[in-house]
Amino acid sequence: MSTSTDVSLSSSDEDQGSKLIRKAREAPFVPIGMAGFAAIVGYGLYRLKSRGNTKMSVHLIHMRVAAQGFVVGAMTLGMGYSMYKEFWAKPKP
Repeated sequence: MSTSTDVSLSSSDEDQGSKLIRKAREAPFVPIGMAGFAAIVGYGLYRLKSRGNTKMSVHLIHMRVAAQGFVVGAMTLGMGYSMYKEFWAKPKP
């Protein structure tokens, strides 16, 4: 009976960094969408101090809608690109 709590990982397991890189290569528009989301939120937070007489809730809603729109657009472009590669750009046998 073994009482060792040491868990050995198989060679097929990968760490978080290599998994993220592999997923980014498979679907490059997902990290683009995440980066755009972060950029829009960062810009919105930067512009927060100079929003004028706009209510805080309205400013945050506009920022959220813009960030979500960027992510949805990136996902749509990614799906369109994948469909193009799969159905139209396939080499003829």
